[in-house]
Amino acid sequence: MLCARIVVHWSREVLDGGGGYGDYQSMGLSDGQYEILRSVVDAARAVKKREGARAADELIARRAHEGCAARYRSGTPDGGPWR
Repeated sequence: MLCARIVVHWSREVLDGGGGYGDYQSMGLSDGQYEILRSVVDAARAVKKREGARAADELIARRAHEGCAARYRSGTPDGGPWR
């Protein structure tokens, strides 16, 4: 799933870079995908501190796939034309 691949990619970039989030449009993300990214990275930061980088990476992959699957479960995002 394309959504999960790009969310995983940017989640790892943000987490490894230690910096903040960039502009979602420059990342090639929709607003909804960006929301998934922020949620994933926030959770991964906490896991990385407690359990290390490998556990954080596993969480990123799992949460990105879950978030994208939920968002596109009906084939299109819900919540209006810009989401």
